[in-house]
Amino acid sequence: MNYRTMCMQSLFSLAMTATMMWAAIATSHAQDLNHLFRSGENGYNCYRIPAIVSTPKGTLLAFAEARRNNCGDAGDIDLVLRRSADGGKTWSPMILVWDDGGNTCGNPAPVVDKKTGNVVLLSTWNLGSDHEPAIINQTSKDTRRVFVLSSSDDGLSWSAAKDITSAVKKPEWTWYATGPCNGIQIGKGRYEGRLVIPCDHIEAGTKKYFSHTIHSDDGGNTWVLGGSTPTDQVNECTVAELTKGRLMLNMRNYNSIRSRQTSVSNDGGMTWSALKQDAGLPEPVCQASLVRIDGLGRKPVFAFSNPASQKARVNMTVRLSYDGAKTWKRSVVVHEGPSAYSNLVSLPGGKLGLLYEGGAKKPYEGIAWKELQMADFK
Repeated sequence: MNYRTMCMQSLFSLAMTATMMWAAIATSHAQDLNHLFRSGENGYNCYRIPAIVSTPKGTLLAFAEARRNNCGDAGDIDLVLRRSADGGKTWSPMILVWDDGGNTCGNPAPVVDKKTGNVVLLSTWNLGSDHEPAIINQTSKDTRRVFVLSSSDDGLSWSAAKDITSAVKKPEWTWYATGPCNGIQIGKGRYEGRLVIPCDHIEAGTKKYFSHTIHSDDGGNTWVLGGSTPTDQVNECTVAELTKGRLMLNMRNYNSIRSRQTSVSNDGGMTWSALKQDAGLPEPVCQASLVRIDGLGRKPVFAFSNPASQKARVNMTVRLSYDGAKTWKRSVVVHEGPSAYSNLVSLPGGKLGLLYEGGAKKPYEGIAWKELQMADFK
């Protein structure tokens, strides 16, 4: 064997060793993630689109889309959940919430009525054979529809899905999405008790995309359409109550500045202010979560989660704001690797829970759970 051959074999051996080492590290990192829903398990190819709420009894309900055959946004998709009665330490087996055969049941957007304790789940539906481009171009067999389900026993069982499309979707809208993330119940002011769900839609003809809200003033029995953002290039959004019943939408943004957009409503979601860029929240064009935390002081604290990168869906980060979601002074990186959609939930004792998509090599290896203490933030 000549010297050149020996060198080539040595280099090949080193490369193979490095590849195996990095693969082992990636596998180790994936195992470090506390996946509540792991792609490939329970008969589903992929789990996506996390949403989570806490009930008045303290039960955590973690929702996801269970995608039967692949990780795409169309096809046979069911809604599932797992429950925790001990603050996220242990979780129940998976519960099937809505299965409509080979059709798409998705975009879970749960909200809790604190007066009754009922959990109300908004969702969207389309034929499994209809894909988003066809729905937008109005060449699909059916369209995107909006449904509501509810549970009166802390998520153990669910009502049949009820179609509310005609009440919350304009005829000239094509694509439509609820959430995906938690809704809220307004706690103060003129609209106290109102359930509000963040949504988005695309117009026929112009194909412009906007964020909007829908709401219910009777505990989720009937729903009406709220207001839309005055300008387009925003869609998937999250809503939080500021002070005195004022609301803020925080939105996925498609303009050239890779940071989040915000808008404020003073009338319970019926109208929304001009969009405002939040330079403190970089994004790669992705869904995110904004929640209010009470009980940490005289003023509410706000928490925000997203993959904090302008280039890729990586670096899942949670930030805190102490000035009404204007600036973000403290943060913690939960997962440096691939990560995408997320939803925060406030836990007792000033703690936070984060349900998020993450993995070692790609974001969609599963949906993970992470508990955060205030001491984690720097």
